[in-house]
Amino acid sequence: MNKKDATLTSRDPVISSLQPRPQAVPSSVSVGLRTARITLAKAAPMVSSNFYLLLGVTLFMVAFGLMMVLSSSSVGSKIDDSSSFSVFLRQGTYALVGIPLLLVASRLPSTFWKRSAWIVLAGGCLLQLLVIASPLGVTVNGNRNWLQLGSLPALQPSELIKVGVVLWLGMFLSRKQHRIAQFSQALMPTILVTGTAIVLVAIGGDLGTSVILIGIVLGALFFAGIPLRHLALLTAISATIAILTALSRPNRVSRILAFLQPSTADYSGTGWQIQNGYFALGDGGIFGVGLGNSKAKWSWLPAVDTDFIFAVIGEELGLIGGCLVLILIIVLGVAFLRIIRATPDPFARVVTASILVWIVGQALVNIAVVLGMLPVLGVPLPLISAGGTALISSLLAIGIVLSLSRETDTRDPLPRRMPELHRRRAQRTGPTSRVPAK
Repeated sequence: MNKKDATLTSRDPVISSLQPRPQAVPSSVSVGLRTARITLAKAAPMVSSNFYLLLGVTLFMVAFGLMMVLSSSSVGSKIDDSSSFSVFLRQGTYALVGIPLLLVASRLPSTFWKRSAWIVLAGGCLLQLLVIASPLGVTVNGNRNWLQLGSLPALQPSELIKVGVVLWLGMFLSRKQHRIAQFSQALMPTILVTGTAIVLVAIGGDLGTSVILIGIVLGALFFAGIPLRHLALLTAISATIAILTALSRPNRVSRILAFLQPSTADYSGTGWQIQNGYFALGDGGIFGVGLGNSKAKWSWLPAVDTDFIFAVIGEELGLIGGCLVLILIIVLGVAFLRIIRATPDPFARVVTASILVWIVGQALVNIAVVLGMLPVLGVPLPLISAGGTALISSLLAIGIVLSLSRETDTRDPLPRRMPELHRRRAQRTGPTSRVPAK
């Protein structure tokens, strides 16, 4: 049949009446399909790549850290506990607690974190007060920053204070967005509340954690939009207090002098740790001496599985392993920045920025100490160094960011957009014509 015959056939009323007519879809079926799509979208909300990027790099860093803790602590564990796996098993137990805590935290809404800000901060400060003012406090390497509760493992309340400060800054600064430029309304309460927590940590002698807390506060204020003149003033005051605190103890002064004049430092005293860190990095070269073959861990390098674990990474895995750690830290920072950029919520923005400064900033400080770019501060490498309280608090903080990222991704979900999409489609195509049934 040619085109002309087909046209004539379609115009013939007799023939056209015999042809099957398209059946109109009942409105109840259309509504049912739409309801099914809405229900499915609610049951499986869309999560962006930012969520999976942050989760993936975090889990990889934890696994990598467990491997390096096993390698760096095997000799010391054998000497102290007659088992090469004691530190590794303890760190693995903390990881088994922290990772489920991260996943649970990622499912909680932002309203939960806003309500718990004061509780977490007050609880951390109360525990830190027990550390410095009761017999429960434990002194390690001259710093009184550990709490021993009976037979339980010692914990570090300053890590809980970090989480509390982050949540409180997000809650408070998000409420003060319309008055963020007023000194008495935004900056002064921030100084009073967070300053009290920082002073409690500094009294215990933990200068490294105090510096990280100051950085968290400054980062939160910057991302909250505080005027730069107020931020510059607070930065100058904080730097002055930090310098005076560092000069208040002879052991800190000796560390600073060893950093300023490494060639004149006492190799058997203040220069021992940093010099052996250099030796470990130098022995590693480009490809390293091989996993497990470190010489520095044979009682040559103090804090080999905590503060100076990066030196063992550089020795065993070489420059390639050190660059891998730096790349992981950069990817972690990029994930944080992408979440900050994607969220319109001031609370989520401030909290994510604070945790960015905490984890990425602390990692860079740790690496800078090992490389001799900063004096020894005694801060671990987040997610990699041995330390139960530090690992759990870092995973909890990242879980909070994941929960805020999930909420941002589903803030305008598909079910809310579908009626608008159907309305626009109807305006473009016009009303659907239905053929009356005969």
